[in-house]
Amino acid sequence: MIEVTRSVGSEVGRRPVIVRTVAELRTHVDAWRRAGETVAMVPTMGALHEGHLSLVEEGFRRATHVVVSIFVNPTQFAPHEDFQTYPRTEGTDVEKLAGLGTDLVFAPNALEMYPLGSVTRVEVAGPALGLETDFRPHFFSGVATVVAKLLVACAPDIAIFGEKDYQQLAVVRQMVRDLMIPVEIVGGATVREADGLAMSSRNAYLSPRERVIAPRLVAEMRRVAETVRAGGDAASALATAKAALLAAGFDRVDYLEIRNAVTLAAPSETGEPLRLLAALWLGRTRLIDNIAV
Repeated sequence: MIEVTRSVGSEVGRRPVIVRTVAELRTHVDAWRRAGETVAMVPTMGALHEGHLSLVEEGFRRATHVVVSIFVNPTQFAPHEDFQTYPRTEGTDVEKLAGLGTDLVFAPNALEMYPLGSVTRVEVAGPALGLETDFRPHFFSGVATVVAKLLVACAPDIAIFGEKDYQQLAVVRQMVRDLMIPVEIVGGATVREADGLAMSSRNAYLSPRERVIAPRLVAEMRRVAETVRAGGDAASALATAKAALLAAGFDRVDYLEIRNAVTLAAPSETGEPLRLLAALWLGRTRLIDNIAV
């Protein structure tokens, strides 16, 4: 488990300013710019946990001010997914951010982010192909569209995304390069519970029984990584891990695959950096995770 320190902002305990419009956001950021100060942004959908807070801390290590956006983005949810029930805990989130001295919370509504008449979407390929896209074909277009809007609205020097959503991080990096958006994209390490489970807002959906089973995911992933590092057969190790996870109580494996750590293409040469990525269903909860190989 990654230990999360505190007291990183200049005014710890002060309630962040909350703004709801792009115009208000830009007014604050423009004032910082005129003072020669730098800005980091942490885009979130709220329901903040220690993983999110570690990204805010990273922002303060790299910039003078940190803006956290809280917006449950409708365009990345399919009609059958959990948009309506996704946890919304703005009051608690703001209190947690106050404990880090966060400067500003941008919490728009859907109409602010998608005004009437909006028709433009960002379409992505490259690292967006396969894995999540095989099961959620709408997802990365929705993510790329809202991230592009947030980065244009705030114009931060740095934007920080968690490595837990590793494919999303790769997609955002590619999008920023392709669209020439002048922002540095930083990946923050996955924060885990003491038993290894990657922190996620959706972990709240797990029943007590499922919560006991859930850490088996990272345990099996680590076994696969160790096997591959030792020169073992990757396909055999992955098949064994999938069988073990289903036997442990997982309901379905969407994917458990090793990919190139940069492009997310299938491995093609010896010595390239590798990443093991997974998405599995445990009851009604879809868990995703990844580790370096």
